[in-house]
Amino acid sequence: MHILKFGKDYTRRQFMNKSAQAGLSLGMLTSLWPEIARSADISKVYPEELLSIEAYTKGKIKTGDMIDANNVDVVKDLLDDIAYKQVKDMGRKIRIVKTTTDVTRMFPHDYLEATLRNAGKAKLDSTGNVVIDGGDPWIGGNPFPDAKDGLQAFANITLSWGRHDQTLYAVKDWDISPSGSVSYQYDFAWCEQNTIGLLNNPDGPYWQGKKDRNRYQSVWFTSPNDVRGTSFLNEWYYDQTQFPDLFGYLPAFKRERRFPTNQRFEPLVPGVTIFLSDAWAAGDPMLTWGNYKVIETKPHLGAVSENWAGDDPNWEKPAHGGPGDQTFWLSNMELCPEVLVVECEPTGYPRAPVGKKRVYIDTRNMMFVAYLTYDRRGEMWKSFEPAFSLYETPNTKVMDGDHVHWSWGHFTCHDIQSNRMSRALKAKKITGGYESGFNQGDGIHDQFLTIQAIRRLGA
Repeated sequence: MHILKFGKDYTRRQFMNKSAQAGLSLGMLTSLWPEIARSADISKVYPEELLSIEAYTKGKIKTGDMIDANNVDVVKDLLDDIAYKQVKDMGRKIRIVKTTTDVTRMFPHDYLEATLRNAGKAKLDSTGNVVIDGGDPWIGGNPFPDAKDGLQAFANITLSWGRHDQTLYAVKDWDISPSGSVSYQYDFAWCEQNTIGLLNNPDGPYWQGKKDRNRYQSVWFTSPNDVRGTSFLNEWYYDQTQFPDLFGYLPAFKRERRFPTNQRFEPLVPGVTIFLSDAWAAGDPMLTWGNYKVIETKPHLGAVSENWAGDDPNWEKPAHGGPGDQTFWLSNMELCPEVLVVECEPTGYPRAPVGKKRVYIDTRNMMFVAYLTYDRRGEMWKSFEPAFSLYETPNTKVMDGDHVHWSWGHFTCHDIQSNRMSRALKAKKITGGYESGFNQGDGIHDQFLTIQAIRRLGA
């Protein structure tokens, strides 16, 4: 008989104590980030029952098992409320995979190297913006890998969504009605260009002449024909108290227009449940939200590994569950030893329909694994759940220089009040010939990230 040195009651007490502290101390048996910097291995940081689902559940759930309505109550405390309801009542299934202890498998290589190289150099200025000594913007990687509060944790996500200098995502989206049928299917491209914290720029961490910006981001729809050419452009300032400039091109009117700030809380096209505000759980500048607080630290199930469908020629995968067996992706989830549960409110948006959001952030790489929004009455509204992966299978891989590429593979956004679901995946290629890629060179800005570009894309 194997006797655990630390039982579940021990870890529960530890998490309760940490959640009650004014400042956080990540890790349990030793400090998390110094151990990652030394070895990239978290095996010495957490007790066994936080590194093994079998140990955590006392053998009731094992790696390789499928979570469904029959056994989901065993792991109810490891899921957010909407994910639990999806499995318990709607036919969703989740496959359990082994907990990742090698943290190099949870980052793009260059981003992790920058996080290590720049550790301890970030601070928050008097307004709450991230700066280095001298007041310059951030220089790359996670600014606060050992975040001490909710705002620092959010800074790790907000300043670099995709964790590459540039990304182009070819996205296929299916929007599922309450009856379980596909009501809409869209192909669209999503492009990001960071202007600070650059990792592969020969001139340093800042894009020349753009030090006052944080990113350019655009999205344009390529299918079906009735929305083809609809496109939007976000220009983010580095000062996180400023609202992004949002422009759109509408083919029906053959012109671009500037949209108001609160347009961030509306669907871009009919049927989707996703708002611009939902992107990466940090779709708005972090200082246009406020009252950040860590309400809990806990273990959680997150889709952080083995979620790339690379054996399919277009990286696509089947759906399952719901009335029409079309509502959910099959996610591979692992026991995340420690997540920060952070809540905040949209203080800069007096007419926002969202009252607050709750974001679950994996302390190993400071990326979100689940995200819930609540309406102004305090009622649960939507969940946004991502799935990440190294881009490798036993048969194929995508390389990022000398290392395997890391990114998201699929996501879902479930409006629980209307019971509408948007589920999307990053495809290799979509209608219009656009292909997923990253760090594609200087031309990406002029091609996809200007007002003239979105007008051209919509033509």
